[in-house]
Amino acid sequence: MKQQVTIRVPASTSNLGPGFDCLGVALRLYTTVILRPARNSPLPLIASEASRRFFAATRASEFSFACKIDAEVPIARGLGSSATVRLGVLHALNELSGGLLSRNELFVLCAGLEGHPDNAAASSFGGFNVARNLKTQQFNVSGRLQFVLLIPDFAVETDKARRLLPPTIDRTDAVLSSTNSAAIVAAFASGTYENLRCAFRDGLHQPYRRPLVPFLDAVISAAEDAGALGAFLSGSGSSICAVTLRNAVQIGQAMKQASGLRSVRFLVTTADNRGVRLLDSSQAPSHFGK
Repeated sequence: MKQQVTIRVPASTSNLGPGFDCLGVALRLYTTVILRPARNSPLPLIASEASRRFFAATRASEFSFACKIDAEVPIARGLGSSATVRLGVLHALNELSGGLLSRNELFVLCAGLEGHPDNAAASSFGGFNVARNLKTQQFNVSGRLQFVLLIPDFAVETDKARRLLPPTIDRTDAVLSSTNSAAIVAAFASGTYENLRCAFRDGLHQPYRRPLVPFLDAVISAAEDAGALGAFLSGSGSSICAVTLRNAVQIGQAMKQASGLRSVRFLVTTADNRGVRLLDSSQAPSHFGK
């Protein structure tokens, strides 16, 4: 058995407005999970749950381990932080156990833990992903396309955000969401990113989650006025993501100003097309616990 394994997992922005629970993009913002066999090491709940799911699925001999998580991905901000940790633990355990499961099988385990496949798909496979239940299609994303993330200093719990959603929606809202979802998929699949303009509006979840992120509409409008192709609530929030081919910094500044918040930051990134990966010894941290 290996003495230590280091896994790097990209964050993700999901839903992209109308693609509720089925669209996601992996981003160049990372969580690094380091695992080594060890006895009597306390584990965070999210890691112990992932390990139970892994050993139940593989029926491999269980072993104790220590886990270190270095996260650039902010927690409960709609950027798939829980999926990055779960995938990191699952892939690390898989490496330590001799590679019993494929990347797709590990994605399925993670999606089951998450309760929805969009973040798990993007972080697993990289690029832009369409997840239809547990079937995925992946498309690489050009580095020309930039993602501007406005990240407030408050969290939004996914369960709380889901409780705001109504049991039924108007047919007009359903049509809006389905047509815009199709347009987004076509634009990413073909690389015609200009066709993303105004395609992120939906009637499935964003209108009902505004109370949790009351500046959402103002920030989206500011991003579009500054030149973005569009913007949307990232996952269930609280982050807001704008997509653009130019003027990324100016768009971020406009979003920040429109939020009206003092404690808010923005960052500009691009898509990660590789997905979760094992780091070799030259890339991995040299000391566990540092």
